Amino acid sequence: MSNRLFPAPHDVETIPGTEGWQRMYPYNYSFTKNDVTRKQYEEGMFWFYDGLHYPEPTYPFDLIWDEAWYLALSQFNTRIFSVPPVYGVDHRIINGYVYISPVPVKDPKEIEERIGHFLERAGYYYQNWDALTAKWEEKIKATISSLEAIKIEPLPALEDKQVVFDGIGESKGYHLLKAYDEMIDLGIRCWQYHFEFLNLGYAAYVTFLDFCQKQFPDIPAQRVTQMISGVDVIMYQADEELKNLARSALELGIEKTLLAHRDFVDAERELKQVPPGRTWLATLEKARYPWFNVSSGTGWYHYDKSWNDDLNIPFSSICIYIEQIQKGASIERPLEAVRRERDRVTAEYRALLPNGEAQAAFDQLLQTAKTVFPYVENHMFYVEHWFHTVFWRKVRDVAAIMKEHGFIVDIEDIWLLKRGEIKDALWDLVTAWATGVKPRGPAVWPPEIEWRKGVMQKFREWAPPPAVGIPPEVIQEPFTVVLWGITNDSLKAWSKVRDAKNLDDIKALTGFAASPGMVEGKARVCRGADEIRSLEHGEILVAPTTSPTWAPAFAKIKACVTDVGGVMCHAAIVCREYGMPSVVGTGHATAIIKTGQKIRVNGSTGEVTIIE
Repeated sequence: MSNRLFPAPHDVETIPGTEGWQRMYPYNYSFTKNDVTRKQYEEGMFWFYDGLHYPEPTYPFDLIWDEAWYLALSQFNTRIFSVPPVYGVDHRIINGYVYISPVPVKDPKEIEERIGHFLERAGYYYQNWDALTAKWEEKIKATISSLEAIKIEPLPALEDKQVVFDGIGESKGYHLLKAYDEMIDLGIRCWQYHFEFLNLGYAAYVTFLDFCQKQFPDIPAQRVTQMISGVDVIMYQADEELKNLARSALELGIEKTLLAHRDFVDAERELKQVPPGRTWLATLEKARYPWFNVSSGTGWYHYDKSWNDDLNIPFSSICIYIEQIQKGASIERPLEAVRRERDRVTAEYRALLPNGEAQAAFDQLLQTAKTVFPYVENHMFYVEHWFHTVFWRKVRDVAAIMKEHGFIVDIEDIWLLKRGEIKDALWDLVTAWATGVKPRGPAVWPPEIEWRKGVMQKFREWAPPPAVGIPPEVIQEPFTVVLWGITNDSLKAWSKVRDAKNLDDIKALTGFAASPGMVEGKARVCRGADEIRSLEHGEILVAPTTSPTWAPAFAKIKACVTDVGGVMCHAAIVCREYGMPSVVGTGHATAIIKTGQKIRVNGSTGEVTIIE
C-alpha cells in the first residue's frame, strides 16, 4: 500500500465507459497531463472534494454556480479586499465531482503588504456594515426582480403585424437570444453580490477565533461560536411561517384534515369546501411569496425543488409541527436559553483575560463578529434559494422551446448541456427559424445527451476520494477549516475509514465538535429533506449535510451528525441555536451508521460512537 494518504490528482482513473467526459465541462476544470508547468502546479497543491456544496456529481449546466463562486470568492479575496493569507480558491473536476484548493500567499512580505490593504478596505465595510448591507439588499432584490421580469416566449410562425406597424425592428428570435444572455448575466451578477460581504463575515469570525485561541490555547472552537449564537436571522423566517401555519390550523380546527393526507392537493381539495379551510389556504398563499422560495436541498442543483415547486415539502413540515404541538412539545427555538448560555460562556472567558487592554480587544472583535454574522446566513435566502428558484424555472422555459424544435427530447435534458452549448444551440435554432430551414441541432444533441446520461449514472456509482494530492504539513487556511471542516486530523480520520476492509467493523467516527453536549439515541439516516417526515421524536439525525428546508427536523431530534462541514456550516449553526449536540464533518457517517442503531454523539469532543 502507498504511504500517501490520498491519490495523486493525475492518477485517478477514468471510469470505463465515460472516456471523453471532460467535454461536458469547461476545459480549464480538467487536471492537465500534457502541460508541464500546469501539471507541476497541480501536483504541488492539495485538492479536496467539495461535498459540502456538491454531494452528488454536477450536471454540465449546474456548474454555472461553481463557475460563479470560483470567480466571485477569488476576486474578493485576491483583487478587492486583499485577504492576507490566501488568494482565491482554484477548482477542478474529477469524474463529475468538484475539487477545490485554496491558493495560499507564501511570501511573508506580501502577506504583510496585503494586511495594510485589508485593514483599510475591510475596515470600511465593518464600520459601515448596516448601511452597506441595506444597500446590498436593494441590489439583490432588484436583481431578482429583473430575473422575474424576463419573458421566454415561443417563436411564432409569423411575427405579429404590430412589429411592423410600431417600428419595433426586432424579432422574437432575437428576444429569445437576448433573454437567455440576460438570465446568465443576472446569475453571475447575483453571485458577485453573494460574496461582497461573505468573506468578511467569515474573516471577522476567524479573527475573533484566532484571538481567543491565542489567549486561551485550550479553548474549543465551538465555545467561540457559542459566543456569537442567539442572533435572529431572516433565514429562519421561512420556518417561522410554517410554524405559524401549524398554529393557525389548530386555531381554525382544520388540523385533522391536514394530518389525514400526505399530498397537499388532496388536503387542499377538502379545505376549499369549508370557510376555515379557505381562510387557512389564503394565509398559506400569502406566506408563499417570498418565503416558500426555499430549496429542498442546497439550491445548487436544478433538481433541488423549492417549496413553491412542490407544496408537499412545506406541507409535510407543517404537519410535523402540528403533531409536535399536539404532543405538548415546544416548536420554538430555545432562544433565551441559548442567549443565557452564550452570555455565561462569554463572561467566563472574558474574566480570564489578563488586563483591560485584552478585554477591550475581546469586546471589539466579538461585537464585530456578532454584527456581521447574520449576513453569513441571510444571503443564502436571497441567492441560493429565492434567486435560484426563479432561475431554474426560467431555464425550463428555454428548455420547452428547445424541445418544441427537436433539440432535446425532454425538458429535463437541458441540464446535460453546458451554458455555452445552449447558447450555440439557440443560435442554431433561431437562425434556422429565421431562414426557414431545418436546424442541425436535432441531429447533434439528442444522441450526445443520451451518452451523457449514461456517463452521469456511472459518475453517481463511483465513490470520489475525499481529497487528492499531498496535504500541507498544517492546514491553516481559515475558510477551509471553519466552513468545510478540513484539517490534518479530519483527513487522517477520513483516510482511515477509506482504507477499512469492512465498514461494519467501524464503531467510532471523529468529526468537528460543532455544538456541545452528549446524548445517546436511535439514529435516523436521512439523505434528503424529503425523508425528514420519517423522523421520530428524540432520534438522532444523520445526514450528508443540511439546509434551511431541514429546519423542522430540529424540532424533533436531540442531536445531529453530518458527513461534511465545519463549525460554521448550516447544521452546526442551527444545532447551537437549538442548544443540541452536533458533530459535523465526519466524512462517512451516512455510509457507516444505519437507521435504528443506537449511537452516542459527543458534541463537546467530536466523537460519534455506535453502541449497538
